[in-house]
Amino acid sequence: SLTDITQRKRMEQKQEQLIARLSEAHDQLLQSEKMASIGTLAAGVAHEINNPIGYVNSNMGTLRHYVGTLLSVVDAYGAAVQKAAPGWALAAEIEAISRKADLGYLKDDIADLVTESMDGLKRVKDIVQALKDFSHVGQSDWQYADVHAGLDTTLNIVANEIKYKATVEKHYGKLPEIKCLASQLNQVFMNLLVNAAQAIQSRGVITIATGAQDGWVWVKISDNGCGIPQDNLKRVFEPFFTTKPVGSGTGLGLSLSYSIVNKHGGRIDVASKPGVGTV
Repeated sequence: SLTDITQRKRMEQKQEQLIARLSEAHDQLLQSEKMASIGTLAAGVAHEINNPIGYVNSNMGTLRHYVGTLLSVVDAYGAAVQKAAPGWALAAEIEAISRKADLGYLKDDIADLVTESMDGLKRVKDIVQALKDFSHVGQSDWQYADVHAGLDTTLNIVANEIKYKATVEKHYGKLPEIKCLASQLNQVFMNLLVNAAQAIQSRGVITIATGAQDGWVWVKISDNGCGIPQDNLKRVFEPFFTTKPVGSGTGLGLSLSYSIVNKHGGRIDVASKPGVGTV
């Protein structure tokens, strides 16, 4: 009867609504667990690495001073011998020892080695700080944040995923700070940047452009990779949908990104052409 058909339709609509709510709750739960894990990891890494890096960095500074002092002593010894016994066999012997040790090269190279080591330590400190900034440890409330700082921090985190595949070009506009969950937006940026790198087969370009218009802030991440076939384009935000080989992707990255952007009252769109790239 017409009544039965109407009831069935209502039940189907309720089921669809329930499935949609369950899917949304599932996405949010996965996101919460992921962000909690990243926060815990960042706090642990920062604590475990910062302390030894701090004293190694301090020791390198002291070592630089000590090496400078030792080299000046060696120079002073040589000058004193030459002054006290010019032309003597002792002066010639010291000169021969200096040449054999290639003392001139050692003096220059030691300074370079210490400088390079201190630069390396600074890089490690920057990575740890980037990890802390990325997850915003201890910050779970909505706060005003700089989108460009979030993008740059995320680029530091995923640098190893990108540097062998693509060159990153930045075209940043002028943006106001926005009220957001910064760590979750960083998660979106990370997913998009990693996907862009994975879409590039050999060597390509990833472009990040930003701007503000009509009360909105926008971020555009483009690649010149393999692109997405039209049949898959409308499914990219579906949970568990992936075209990657088994073990290479969960199909949750873009669905979680969609949920996060939606939570912020924004929208996320995709445009792609096979063989040309994706935006």
